[in-house]
Amino acid sequence: MFEKIAVFGTGAIGSSTAADLTDAGYDVTIVDQWPAHVEAMKKNGLHIQMPDLDLKVKVKALHLCELASEKPEFDLIILAVKSFDTRWMAELMFPYLSEDGVLVGLQNSMNEVEITCDIIGRERIVGACIELSGELFTPGFVQRNTPRTGTWFAVGELNGSITPRLEKIQEILSHVANVDISTNILGTKWTKLIVNSMSMGPWGLIGLLNREVMKLPGMFDLAVDLGMETVAVGTALGLNVEPVFGLSADDFTGEEDKMLLNALKTMTGHTGPRARTAPIHDHLKDRKNEIEFINGLVSKKGKELGISTPFNDAISELAREINLGNLKMDPSNYDLIKQKLLEKGMSVDYLK
Repeated sequence: MFEKIAVFGTGAIGSSTAADLTDAGYDVTIVDQWPAHVEAMKKNGLHIQMPDLDLKVKVKALHLCELASEKPEFDLIILAVKSFDTRWMAELMFPYLSEDGVLVGLQNSMNEVEITCDIIGRERIVGACIELSGELFTPGFVQRNTPRTGTWFAVGELNGSITPRLEKIQEILSHVANVDISTNILGTKWTKLIVNSMSMGPWGLIGLLNREVMKLPGMFDLAVDLGMETVAVGTALGLNVEPVFGLSADDFTGEEDKMLLNALKTMTGHTGPRARTAPIHDHLKDRKNEIEFINGLVSKKGKELGISTPFNDAISELAREINLGNLKMDPSNYDLIKQKLLEKGMSVDYLK
């Protein structure tokens, strides 16, 4: 089972995963859209610098344009592109998935139910929720902030069952992270989305290191307001909050605001002092951020359900201005967040 594995999209997460699986002896093919990165991998392999390991491994890498002539067939495809690239990449890779092949997405947001189910088929998808921090700015080289032992994944069938293929995927990915099996993977992913809405959105507007942005006055209060909105939308969707990041069920009991802050602080503790949230990486690379798939998804679902989400709306609107080039990612945007929220009639005295 899963003799031929492909990783489509090798940013920091995809590269780290592909390198670890190759290092473990699996037959892995990398497919990526960044020509310089592919050429670097073809020539020198992948260099993954972790806090406790300096991994250099030869890999098989293909440009997108080489797929048609290589005519590969994969039993397991791991999708690790940004959310805004999901639809076209899923369409591209579908013909190269074997008849019984499975797709696992190592992505933020809820792309399984929002995008890939329509393209690949729900029965051929295994859901995943991940916590892996890394940065890729130089072709062929990744600074991975979380070591293998400090990285957490959860995998689960979309229908909640535990199957042989799910257990095999857990075994394979255990070479990358500590991997839990979830019988409520969509709830687990929404819980990760809650934490992302609390961090990726506002922190991505400000552009500071995680440890720096958390020192801003009122940041934790803002994070709680964002998270509580996301909880409300998820609850209306029937998605229950689940333990993430290796936390236990006991860690997810008690008052919701304290539970959310516990998850947020756990995530930032795992990622380490060098970490910056993903939208900052995108901004530094002059690429669009995926906040529309994080806070923006909360706003979208809130509107569909008739649930007010002014905090997520404000973050989404400012992130859109950054994507349009009308606004720079900068610490001064902290004041703009307050201004936006005041315009929406929200009391934010905690933002000094």
